[in-house]
Amino acid sequence: MSTETTPEPTKAGVSSPDELRDFVSKAGSRLLVVDLRHPDPNVEPDDVESLEVAGFPKDKYRPRAVNLPWSRENHSMELPNVDLNTPIITHCGAGGRGQEAKDFLTKNGFTNVLNGGGPKVKACWAEYGSK
Repeated sequence: MSTETTPEPTKAGVSSPDELRDFVSKAGSRLLVVDLRHPDPNVEPDDVESLEVAGFPKDKYRPRAVNLPWSRENHSMELPNVDLNTPIITHCGAGGRGQEAKDFLTKNGFTNVLNGGGPKVKACWAEYGSK
């Protein structure tokens, strides 16, 4: 009987837990986590499930994170008000919008961005979810 565990399936572009761990370590206090989930469940019904696992950044909960919802209509988001070389992890529930946002940020000049998946990708979330 094998004792190996099967890794969780992830969406294309989601960084590995090891990549995220190294990124968070190197970023230190400069890290910015961008939560792309939408606060209106009528706009993004799938976000309800991931919000049960982890809520939106607020006060001291997830202090390195901001909520900048991804617009599927416009394929865009509000740009974070940080230096272009700021270490950024994007996430939604599981990584689809996280990848779109990573690509969007890169096209807008941000140079240090990873897609962290989201609360549904437990191994990845464990590396940065409390930030």
